[in-house]
Amino acid sequence: MRVTFDSDGVELVGELRVPAGGQRSPAVALTGPFTGVKEQVVGGYAERLTAAGLVTLAFDHRGFGESGGRRQHEDSQGKLADLRAAIGLLAGRPEVDPARLGLVGVCLGGGYAMRAAATDARVRAVAGIAGAYNSPVQFAEGMGIDSYRAALGGMLDRYDELLPAVSADGEAAMPGEEPYAYYGTDRSASPHWRNEVTRGSLHALMTFDALGAAELLAATPLLVVHGVEDAYCAPNLARELYERTPGMKEIRWLDTKVHIDLYDAEPYVGEAVDATADFLHRHL
Repeated sequence: MRVTFDSDGVELVGELRVPAGGQRSPAVALTGPFTGVKEQVVGGYAERLTAAGLVTLAFDHRGFGESGGRRQHEDSQGKLADLRAAIGLLAGRPEVDPARLGLVGVCLGGGYAMRAAATDARVRAVAGIAGAYNSPVQFAEGMGIDSYRAALGGMLDRYDELLPAVSADGEAAMPGEEPYAYYGTDRSASPHWRNEVTRGSLHALMTFDALGAAELLAATPLLVVHGVEDAYCAPNLARELYERTPGMKEIRWLDTKVHIDLYDAEPYVGEAVDATADFLHRHL
């Protein structure tokens, strides 16, 4: 069912899915890839997790899809506020057991799910699938601090300018054939997705610290599902998140060939759903 809810004065639009049976169930909010909307990756995962017995909420973050807010702009703190609002919506639904709430993040949403779970005591378990566990420190170490700061400066200079989200052979926020193979084709078909994003969004990505949430998850059961081959969301950061988290944790490595295998390709999505549903039913 279609739902709308408020996040700090911004109206968000989502799809609430409820399993058959009528009893109050555990529930998860899902957050997904950079520029993604609710009909794409998170919608697919939500449908399958609901079939596995979970209430799910897939929604458009502020600025994207049908939700309000500044168009096509990645707002890191705003997205964390959106996740708090999504948990609040689930907690108040009659179909949901408010003591059994979790978060599931895919790709960039994996990092947001970790940061949100680390600071919201209502979240009792969190799962990241092919997660982007961004670390400004690691970006700076890999690029060199001068290059890192120069890149940020260039993004600030052209902060409001739009560029394509994907392009197979030109400049884009997510350049190259692999992102285009998903977003540039019918695989990602949605009337609400737009192939553009602000350059300021790249500044948000390079300064958002998801990995730093690891130590704050000591009281929150954690599942990491990640592909062994992933050129866009580094497996080494997934392993570091897992190793640095001091509490109850599990990690599952899947034999993927590319990052987007965990968007919509089998058997990988099925394996990820099965692992995530089993984990959530044990810990929610």
